[in-house]
Amino acid sequence: MEDTIAAIATAYGEGGIGIIRLSGEEVKNILDRIFVPKQSQYKESIVNKRLYYGHIIDPSCGKVIDEVLAVYMKAPATYTTEDVVEIYCHGSIVALRKTLSLALRNGARLADKGEFTKRAFLNGRLDLSQAEAVIDIVKAKTDKTFDVALSQMEGALSEQVKKIRQELMSLLVEITVNLDYPDEDIEIMTYQKLTESTTLIGDMIDKLLSTAGAGRILRDGLNVAIIGKPNVGKSSLMNALLKEARAIVTEIPGTTRDTIEEVISIRDIPVKLTDTAGIRETEDQIERIGIEKSKESFNRSDLIIFIVDGSSPLTKEDRRIMAKLDSRKVIILMNKTDLGLQVEEAEIKITLPHGKLIKASIKNNEGIEALEQEITDMVYGGEVKQEESLLVTNVRHMELLEKARIAIGDALIMAENSEALDFIEVDIRRSWELLGEIIGESVTEDIIEQVFARFCLGK
Repeated sequence: MEDTIAAIATAYGEGGIGIIRLSGEEVKNILDRIFVPKQSQYKESIVNKRLYYGHIIDPSCGKVIDEVLAVYMKAPATYTTEDVVEIYCHGSIVALRKTLSLALRNGARLADKGEFTKRAFLNGRLDLSQAEAVIDIVKAKTDKTFDVALSQMEGALSEQVKKIRQELMSLLVEITVNLDYPDEDIEIMTYQKLTESTTLIGDMIDKLLSTAGAGRILRDGLNVAIIGKPNVGKSSLMNALLKEARAIVTEIPGTTRDTIEEVISIRDIPVKLTDTAGIRETEDQIERIGIEKSKESFNRSDLIIFIVDGSSPLTKEDRRIMAKLDSRKVIILMNKTDLGLQVEEAEIKITLPHGKLIKASIKNNEGIEALEQEITDMVYGGEVKQEESLLVTNVRHMELLEKARIAIGDALIMAENSEALDFIEVDIRRSWELLGEIIGESVTEDIIEQVFARFCLGK
């Protein structure tokens, strides 16, 4: 924390602008050594939050490194709450590397991953859940994912966690007073009140946990595998969802011999879509390898889109696939309905009663909208409104909430059985501490290091 750190803050590669960021007590001195403003009158008077045009100069030989803009921002009104300098170079990796090297030779050290945000956390500008949301903003793939991450960075999740912790602390105070001062003239903590309070707190945690499924998918993406026997329209569906001819489509069965994966956005839900080889018995060695890959995609998917040919009766391959879908989340797409419906719809419903059945003609673009709506409904489960931005998206947060819910549930059981307050207090305190780990108020150095190790350099 006493070092001045520096790093390239923009993505590596070619671009119009690349940024070098520095933070710490020495940033002003380092800037004075390597930056020469174009207007000579500013040489001795670079002031706070003013953008200057000039050159990066190697002080050892006077060589011009790059033509840049630079700004000095004085603590505490900065991202890290420390003195910060940003240098806007040309977006060449050579210019950035040379400028960074000069900064390192003149008093800075290379920042660790996420160290700028880590300093913002340690200096109290962000709590831990807000800091974790920063990386989610950087990695956001859809508008909805970005909105959720931005909401968390602005403190929406922190606010709810703090409310629950406040309820827990009020409960702990009342229990402690009753335990430590039993003979004083104070209101006695009744088991009825304790039961009501722990039930309320459990409901508050449950409300957050109910968003975790949708939140995880929005953050990490929904793995969707398109499966079925050959020539039922799997590649056609892939192209229809992508709105481009990504997969080759022919009348020849077995055209797709390998899995094709694409990341798309379906109604603001990031989806990892896999078009698989048609599953059937074959002697073709290459096709068999593709079928094995199809089975791997099937096993790791969150959702299966099972396509059947609606214009013909079910086959042995269809029934073999359906037998493996019994415990999976599945949408059955009956394709080619424009050719007349011949498939045994009743048999499908009996075999896969939990699956959603959609009639479609991918060729005529019919049923695609219904499929997208069904995917959306499955993600949100009818419990979370799509416009809500407070979703639990982080696995660490979800696990801590689950543990806190178990602890408060144990406290509720003991309260209902009128057990000793000492035992109840232990579980309530544990729930309070677990929730504190979400926002960083009761967290170990190891966890902090693990959190910021996921960041990129310069953030």
